Amino acid sequence: MTLAGGVLALAALGAAALPAWRETRRQDVARLQTNAPGQFADLSQGRTHYQWSGPEEAPIVVCVHGLTTPSFVWNGLIPHLTAAGARVLSYDLYGRGFSDAPPGRQTGAFFTRQLSDLLAHEGIDAPVTLVGYSMGGAIVTCFAAAHPDRVHRLALVAPAGMGHDLGPIARFTTGVPVLGDWLFHMVYPRQLRAGIAAERALPSSVQGITDLQMAQLDRRGFLRSVLSSLRGILHAPLEAEHRKIAGTGIPVTAVWGREDKVIPLGALHTLARWNPAARQEVIDGAGHGLTYTHTDQLARALDL
Repeated sequence: MTLAGGVLALAALGAAALPAWRETRRQDVARLQTNAPGQFADLSQGRTHYQWSGPEEAPIVVCVHGLTTPSFVWNGLIPHLTAAGARVLSYDLYGRGFSDAPPGRQTGAFFTRQLSDLLAHEGIDAPVTLVGYSMGGAIVTCFAAAHPDRVHRLALVAPAGMGHDLGPIARFTTGVPVLGDWLFHMVYPRQLRAGIAAERALPSSVQGITDLQMAQLDRRGFLRSVLSSLRGILHAPLEAEHRKIAGTGIPVTAVWGREDKVIPLGALHTLARWNPAARQEVIDGAGHGLTYTHTDQLARALDL
């Protein structure tokens, strides 16, 4: 090998190792867990961070967040739910917030197991109301289809599973192994930061939400988990699951943002085909962050 060839080979090895090196410099979630609010459950796939809000004897509402923003996304909505007489359980999905980031493809079954494990850990056997936002909407849909007897009502907020657009990097890396992994770890953080920064001036019921969202990029296992979800639960439509739920008669409410660029409003018509009985509401002026930018309107639309 020539000198030039050797230099190129070393450069290629260095570039290939760069994502792994960056990951070692991110925060270990075990350290973050030591100062976390709420509680932890050691479940079958890993440690899960969760919090309860509201009176103990009230009907239970479980809130499931989306792809990149952990359970703090619900901090503005939870007071509305508890004021309406609910006891709210919110938790961090694996690889987000203060929960562990176990290996493995993050499919619908993967997330259904986390939720099922958490409910069992908390001794909850009666049917609950599930509220899912974005990818969380896909998760609660999978859970309801698998365990209809455990669901009292389903509320979907800008739900995934009927088509979404997370940008060109996410689209490319979902179907390309190795190179896709490298590109995702190198380029997606910049894309996500830009998207978060663009919302900094928007009103929010969650104090400091943009900084909290940015901080996720500094925790170990986050990027790997996001990519795993893109290749898992977000990879295919959930038509069969929605049609199954329609057959069970579980009441379904879906709320959409009219200006949402991530989950286009056209998904409303898709859900109407799959589950004609679903009640659907649209919030004017709301984008994908409607859980924290239009919290009051969302609470009224959900009517839980």
